[in-house]
Amino acid sequence: MHVLIHSLEHGIKDAIPLIPFLLVTYLIMESVERADSGRTARVVAKAGPFGPLLGAIFGAFPQCGFSAAASNFYAAGLIKMGTLIAVFMSTSDEMLPIFIAEKVAPSAIAKIIIVKILIALVFGYLITFVAGKFFKKQQTALDEYREEYGHDCSEDGHGIIQEVLIRTAKTMAIILVITVILELVLETVGEDILKSIMMDVPVLGEALAGLVGLIPNCAASILITELYLSGVIGSGAMMSGLLVSAGVGLLVLFRENKNVKENIMILAVLYVLSLGAGLIISALGITFI
Repeated sequence: MHVLIHSLEHGIKDAIPLIPFLLVTYLIMESVERADSGRTARVVAKAGPFGPLLGAIFGAFPQCGFSAAASNFYAAGLIKMGTLIAVFMSTSDEMLPIFIAEKVAPSAIAKIIIVKILIALVFGYLITFVAGKFFKKQQTALDEYREEYGHDCSEDGHGIIQEVLIRTAKTMAIILVITVILELVLETVGEDILKSIMMDVPVLGEALAGLVGLIPNCAASILITELYLSGVIGSGAMMSGLLVSAGVGLLVLFRENKNVKENIMILAVLYVLSLGAGLIISALGITFI
């Protein structure tokens, strides 16, 4: 009980100072997103061969509905799989607000975002090439099949202030839970042991972070970011988890695209590519912070 109370106090103490930074960050993000009104997603849908390029770039901007819009467009046959993968891998969900709230150096944030964009760009075009070169007939058949299932993105109907408060409260609640659980684990297992398990065992940290990133909720990116900032996981595991963390994009894909086998294949490709990128970063000893 004493450990639980101590962990809760520690979590509250760490979380409260983040509130003003999250409020300001979400206000800016929400203002930009509402001003955009889905125009960016429509530009990507009309980009043709430049789809993976624009998807990788625009996906890096923190818009919670962008990956969902990409999934809708893919289900409607408006974008190719390479563009969808590029958007998913570039999307970081709640990473940026957490980094800003935790006062991470802008240069470090920029490096992480640029690396994510480059990885998303490379793999997006790789998937486009492979699908076009070796699976052209299958791709054409899938495009024709998906034309019957077009869907539009829906608005949540909240005012901007209400939405900012909701997102801040939701993020704060997740941060508090994660901090308390992490503190309990560190107190029980020991910080050195936990770090050695996640960072010293080959592939394990990257594989587990990638699995966490597949959770179709903002909690996944928050957890991965907090673990990275706490030093529990390294740069490779962080990148694996964030590359695969497409927010609600995967959820929308499974809901809107009627080809379940295709959805599972996309999920598997996304995970394998993200894991591979994370392992390469770990092997090269690349650090961001």
